[in-house]
Amino acid sequence: MVSASERILELKRKKNAVILAHNYTSPEVQDAADYVGDSLGLSMAASKTDADIIVFCGVSFMGETAKILCPDKTVLMPEPDAHCAMAAMCTGKELREFREAHPDYAIVGYVNSTAESKMEMDICCTSSNAIKVLRSLEGRRVLFVPDMNLGAYAASNTGMDIKLWRGFCSIHHFMTATRVKEFKDRYPEALVMAHPECRKEVLDLADHIGSTESMIAAARSSDRKEFIVLTEIGMKHRLEKENPDKIFHFMEHAVCTTMKMITLDSILDSLTNGTGEIILPDSVIAGAKGPVKRMIDLA
Repeated sequence: MVSASERILELKRKKNAVILAHNYTSPEVQDAADYVGDSLGLSMAASKTDADIIVFCGVSFMGETAKILCPDKTVLMPEPDAHCAMAAMCTGKELREFREAHPDYAIVGYVNSTAESKMEMDICCTSSNAIKVLRSLEGRRVLFVPDMNLGAYAASNTGMDIKLWRGFCSIHHFMTATRVKEFKDRYPEALVMAHPECRKEVLDLADHIGSTESMIAAARSSDRKEFIVLTEIGMKHRLEKENPDKIFHFMEHAVCTTMKMITLDSILDSLTNGTGEIILPDSVIAGAKGPVKRMIDLA
């Protein structure tokens, strides 16, 4: 009997498709992908691919970003209802109202936002380049949306006083300093790596702060053999795969059930039947492309 993985590989070749998967997806999804990475890496991979079809294994704003960058390509989401809760915390309508009331502000938007919201931004960023993006606007008044924790972290590294939206990622925001201290007591030799979506009091306990790709690079280059990783548990698979001689500890509640919606069966269905195609109005693609392209240019 032909496995789902083998059928996916056959369809991918037949249809000239590429599979992109976020670091937070399930191990079997990551293993089926052509590229696994963080939001910035996936955006760049989408912008450079010569495939006709992009199968995006992630949450909906990621598929939308791929469509914005590649409007002439077919972008499929295996689970079109996999929506990021943080992205829903900031709407295009709210940003239009803010801009009308504060026309002197530049709006920096985390890529974890809807296409409609991106239309109202001056520039997007990811956790990899948020600091660089803010520095490019030094001297300007800035509103950072939607993640207040990433915005606060980036601002603290630039010395800029910026206005923060009240959005957050529940996976990272609900990690507490108390729990981190418990982990540090339990694993005293472990190096602590934290995602900048965590709260300040958690970041203050970390040895390394950075995006998921930054964490992977840090684990690879470190002579430490044990790590406490303060991000979503999907990262465990890739960290262990690339560092088989090292041990990684994650908080048990750090599970994004939305990312885990994607399965090999849903990828197969999407490739077979073209389900979950991202359709965006031309006006949205045109309005959002500038902020997204500026983000990539500052990668």
